[in-house]
Amino acid sequence: MRLLYFAWVRAQIGVDEERQTPPKSPLTVAEMLDWLPTLSPAHAQAMMQRNRLRVAVNQEFADPDTLIHPGDEVAVFPPVTGG
Repeated sequence: MRLLYFAWVRAQIGVDEERQTPPKSPLTVAEMLDWLPTLSPAHAQAMMQRNRLRVAVNQEFADPDTLIHPGDEVAVFPPVTGG
């Protein structure tokens, strides 16, 4: 999967994009958020604020039960506010 990170998530992990192969496929968004902290201490730090994160799969907002398949684009970002 192609992972994209935005805002403080990107700053904490240290990259804006990476390709990763999860331990199983497909997996849900919730399972992905459980797995990401195992990748590195930086990932673990960013995922400590998991309740503040939003996820989009293939540019569509996703809920915890949304399935992620090989080749999907997954964006992880804080909530967006507008004015």
